[in-house]
Amino acid sequence: MVLKKKRLRKYLLILVFFAILILSFNVSTAESYYADIQISVDNAGLVDIKGLSNHPDLLVENSDMYTSKKQSYWLVNITKNDTFEDYIYTLTLPKGALINHIKASGFRGIEEENGQLIVSGTGENEELSVVVQYQINQTSELYNFSDYAIIIFLLISILALTVLLIYFLNKNKKAPSYKKDSKSEYSFKGLSERQKEIVKLLINTKRPLTQTEIKNELEMPKAAVSRNVHSLEIKGIVEIEQSGMSNLVRLKK
Repeated sequence: MVLKKKRLRKYLLILVFFAILILSFNVSTAESYYADIQISVDNAGLVDIKGLSNHPDLLVENSDMYTSKKQSYWLVNITKNDTFEDYIYTLTLPKGALINHIKASGFRGIEEENGQLIVSGTGENEELSVVVQYQINQTSELYNFSDYAIIIFLLISILALTVLLIYFLNKNKKAPSYKKDSKSEYSFKGLSERQKEIVKLLINTKRPLTQTEIKNELEMPKAAVSRNVHSLEIKGIVEIEQSGMSNLVRLKK
């Protein structure tokens, strides 16, 4: 009886050992994802996700799989429960959208451009999740102004615009409206940390570099160098030139 228990215990230990080996193999061979994407949502809640990513179901066109609506509240939920080696995203909401709640990984800030709110973020070695609840501002449709009220409204608007114009003209005389980077004419806005490192390296070396040289200088994985250089090329910051068996990367003038 004791002998049987010892054998049973031995078999259980062997099974546990092989189970640990299989789990370790699955973890070590798990695919590493990346994303450099631009997300846009229209008034009907349809989503376009464009850019670069090796995730199998991230990029979509005119899809409603990431949005839902409850009464007047829209919800955008782009959550991938996979680890991304690095990611950078921008989310452009419809015109007139007002954000009520936001929970986004790598959240960097909210900007307004042409009447649209733009949420951006970047991160490394974590899950990608962008959850935004918003409403469309429709107050302009709720009021029926009389002709007299419309005239007063237009006069007030013209007066306000005139005051703002005078203010900005005086402000521009005192200080320039745009300040360049004190070290470089290149803007790092909208770039991930790795993309910033590549641009700074090219600025400091003052000459074109091969992707191998960039890899060695920054101690960055070869695939990450290739991917981020390609993103910088799409954004018009660098250009790539074939030179023999190598690709030369230079800052675009």
